[in-house]
Amino acid sequence: MARHPLYGLGLAAFGALILTPDTLLMRWSGMDGFSMLAWRGLLMGSLLISVWLFTTRRRLASALPALASPLAAAIILCHGANATLFSLGVAVAPVAIVLFGVAAMPVFAAIFSRLVAGEPTSSATWIATTAVMAGIAVAVFGDGGTGLGLNIASLAGALAGLAVAASLALGFTLIRRSPDLPILPMIGAGAFLAGLVGLAVSPEGGVLSGNPAAIAVTGAVILPVSFLALTNASRHTHSANVSLLMLMETVLGPAWVWLGTGEAMTPPMIAGGVVVVGSLAIYILATARQRRTAKARAV
Repeated sequence: MARHPLYGLGLAAFGALILTPDTLLMRWSGMDGFSMLAWRGLLMGSLLISVWLFTTRRRLASALPALASPLAAAIILCHGANATLFSLGVAVAPVAIVLFGVAAMPVFAAIFSRLVAGEPTSSATWIATTAVMAGIAVAVFGDGGTGLGLNIASLAGALAGLAVAASLALGFTLIRRSPDLPILPMIGAGAFLAGLVGLAVSPEGGVLSGNPAAIAVTGAVILPVSFLALTNASRHTHSANVSLLMLMETVLGPAWVWLGTGEAMTPPMIAGGVVVVGSLAIYILATARQRRTAKARAV
């Protein structure tokens, strides 16, 4: 059945909006990074794998061998890494700083497409990369507590966010190379393995400390629902539209945290955030326009 042209955009907007209070609930949980990772990874991983098993139960025997390939293992590791680094980054750094780093995923995707698939990297990608890094530098170094203006927690959060963006981008780039691989069990397995690591490393009693209900909502509702919505949206609208709408988390995530916990952004963070979000928005729109132009010329 044909879908309305706005179906993909609406689904992407829904998925992005569902994701925006994620970091607020992480703050409300009051847990350390590894305890949050245990809850989020085990719940999300279990749900995604369960959905896949339910929807492919009649084709399970033919689908399982593909998950034993080195490419599938690399994708699982990428998603395990991003799940781990995001929880640890949010635990030690201002939410806004981490989200600024994560927002750079479209830029990393273009770079990895060049390195892995040999796709050309435009000058716009390098300009956007420079602008994003400059914006993050302003946010990290502009308001520290030392003479150099360096805030170690902010620096750790920025590095964690950028590493999350890189691992996500690499994972999705590898997925593009092998469209026959099942996405749900790979991402679910990555999340579940990360959750097991969090459970093993978390301090004694850590997973039951604070507010488990808040972190359970992120792992059982927010992450799987937003992931399924955004993944399905990418099949009905251009990936640039999905990437652009996902910037809502970068803007609204810190706003939710400020309203819910009083964790305000400093003026340098705001200035750096404007540079990051603005440059990425321009980059995504410009890239989409270039692709439309190239496609029209090819026709």
